[in-house]
Amino acid sequence: MHPGLESFKQNVKTKKVAIVGPGAANTPLIHFLGKLGADLTVFDRSEKETWSQQIKEYEGYSIRYSLGKDCLHGLKGYDVIFRAPGIRPDLPELLKEQKNGAVFTSEAEIFMDLCQAEIVGITGSHGKTSTAIIISRLLEENGYQCLHGFNIGTPLLDKLEEINTDYKVILELDSLQLATMKKSPHIAVVTTVDANCKVAHDTTEDFLNTTKNIFRFQSQDDLLILNYDNEQTQGFFNTAPGKYVFFSRTGEPGEGAFLREGKLCYKENGITMEIMDKKELLLPGDHNIENCLAAIAATRAYIKDDTVKKTLLGLSRIDHRIELVRELNEVSYYNDSAGISPARTLTALNAFEKRVVLIAGGYDEGNVFDSLGEALVEKVKHLILIGQTSSLIEMSLLRRLTGKYRGIDIRITHCATLRQAVDCASLSAKKGDAVLFSPASESFDMFNSLEDRGNRFREYVLAL
Repeated sequence: MHPGLESFKQNVKTKKVAIVGPGAANTPLIHFLGKLGADLTVFDRSEKETWSQQIKEYEGYSIRYSLGKDCLHGLKGYDVIFRAPGIRPDLPELLKEQKNGAVFTSEAEIFMDLCQAEIVGITGSHGKTSTAIIISRLLEENGYQCLHGFNIGTPLLDKLEEINTDYKVILELDSLQLATMKKSPHIAVVTTVDANCKVAHDTTEDFLNTTKNIFRFQSQDDLLILNYDNEQTQGFFNTAPGKYVFFSRTGEPGEGAFLREGKLCYKENGITMEIMDKKELLLPGDHNIENCLAAIAATRAYIKDDTVKKTLLGLSRIDHRIELVRELNEVSYYNDSAGISPARTLTALNAFEKRVVLIAGGYDEGNVFDSLGEALVEKVKHLILIGQTSSLIEMSLLRRLTGKYRGIDIRITHCATLRQAVDCASLSAKKGDAVLFSPASESFDMFNSLEDRGNRFREYVLAL
């Protein structure tokens, strides 16, 4: 029996509990608290019509609902408020309740407080999931039981009973999840911080300060992994309370993982060990070299030298991240549904040497696509567009077809659905071409999530 978890269960059953902005991420939390018989109210800005399926799913629990754009007007008199990932912690209604004595928390915070295993936490604007998966594979290859939580996979609160000190837990944590954290993981990885991707933070300074919570509460024996090539994060070591090392694709830090003359290396106590040639990696793109280096630095104390290369050689795909779905008629089809921003699609395009047939477009959340235009001109032969952002992406390309790019012939096609876009791409692509699905946009105009969108793309391609 987990004493801390049992105490939490008994305590929460006596409280008036609010779950704000649940969405898919907090579904397991609702089930967990509902089974305990907690007094729950769910607050969500979605209208009741869109919640009919979820309400049916929670029928056996004692739950009240406050739905619609003014849902937070009823947030009064609660003892505990669980904030879903993506909900800003500085909403006036939340701050007022906190001032009135409400405990303000999240599933991630409760889990970190109660977890008995060592935690590897990963944050950053890009690369969290891929780095987390590589870390998991490295640790598993060396005999550790691993659980991977939050940004992908099942939230882990209901698994606390089975997690003991022999486990390693890998958590992806975005900046809004970190905003109210008062505990840091034993090993903290900051992949990269892009000031243009500061999400719901008012300033870059606030974004950076929040990101530092991943290591701010570490002990002197804990470890911080930083990106040596990222201007925003390089200086974080100055305030690190514990140990730190770097990873780098373009430089050679004093200690840590880096690329030297095309070889992945690790330097420790002044001794450099060559691990493998970057050409042996099956994962495409320079960004995956960085992810591998970050993972090597994070797991160095736990892995045997002879298993590192073996594990990395075995990594040929990561779902929805420039994932090779199939080759048909000498055309390769890649699923990069995780390309949810212009910066991520730019990274995906740079992984290819030849021009590609690109399927892009999706939910309009206010992104600016100007930075994508030059890459579209240089890397795309046929641009196939869907979704709300299709015209914005098209304009970013058309604005670049001047000067040195004047006269370049790039075909542009608009499609109503993803299935139509896949059919169009299959008719357009020639032998030796790559078809890349990288939307540069979120998924919520047509799909429930990036995973749902990527699965549909995979389904349509396999049906060709």
